[in-house]
Amino acid sequence: MAASKTACVIGGSGYVAATLIKMLLEKGYAVNTTVRDPDNHKKVSHLVAFESLGSLKIFKADLTDAESFDAPIAGCDLVFHVATPVNFASEDPENDMIKPAIQGVLNVLKACAKAGTVKRVILTSSAAAVSINQLNGTGIVVDESHWTDVEFLSSAKPPTWGYPVSKTLAEKTAWKFAEENNIDLVTVIPSLMAGPSPTIDVPSSIGLAMSLITGTEFLINALKGMQMVSGSISITHVEDVCRAHIFVAEKESASGRYNCCAVNTSVPELAKFLKNRYPQYNIPTDFGDFPSKSKVIISSEKLTKEGFSYKYGIEDVYDQCLEYFKSKGILQN
Repeated sequence: MAASKTACVIGGSGYVAATLIKMLLEKGYAVNTTVRDPDNHKKVSHLVAFESLGSLKIFKADLTDAESFDAPIAGCDLVFHVATPVNFASEDPENDMIKPAIQGVLNVLKACAKAGTVKRVILTSSAAAVSINQLNGTGIVVDESHWTDVEFLSSAKPPTWGYPVSKTLAEKTAWKFAEENNIDLVTVIPSLMAGPSPTIDVPSSIGLAMSLITGTEFLINALKGMQMVSGSISITHVEDVCRAHIFVAEKESASGRYNCCAVNTSVPELAKFLKNRYPQYNIPTDFGDFPSKSKVIISSEKLTKEGFSYKYGIEDVYDQCLEYFKSKGILQN
């Protein structure tokens, strides 16, 4: 399938994109990727290391600059739009995240339409675009027909509300443009991702997933906030997310949206699991009256019915993250 195919990965300096590029090269794809600053050694050194795996070209491009995507996308068969602006501390989410996310999607899709060679575009969305609602209860199953309630977020403005709004509106914008311009678009909707990263910096999502082990108070509160806003702590190994991207890219019958979530849990349930598995760490298990059960369950049934299977369970994810954090000197043995 991959022989002589060229894929463009937008946003190569990121966690998912870097893992995806490595997999595509190993499968025999020629890969073009974009980064904002190719001269920033810290941000691109992992990409330079991948050049030994196959044909990899690094282009300078910025989500806010439409013209900058013409060159990297020209001649490509597949385009993976993985990049998204993330700034959880932003005082102005509208201008820091929401507008650039929407503009970025449009700029990439316009370049795809212009190229004329692109067979399919795979957009990385987020569980934050499906799971946030005002429903009450536990065990509410959320599938691809669900969309996050943007009106509720924009008026209630819970912590980090700008990110889910940006992901929801960017995905909706992508669908509208793809339909109007006859682009074959598929979206992958991953949950919180963890697992080792090829990047020099430790991605924030792994820090969040590992917070109960590292004991970082700020991140534990962020994890609790995530459950309160999005309804669950849902975790997937980054490699499974990237395998799902390639799977829907290559499977002709794939269409529409695909949730990609291996494990649905809650902060108290996760803490109990981690304490049993890693008794050597001082993992908190008393969360007072914090909800012990998750409100939503993100269903990946559509993806698995197409024939996809997850390679990693929750044990693998955390065993690998533990080793990764030790190798980075963040955790002692």
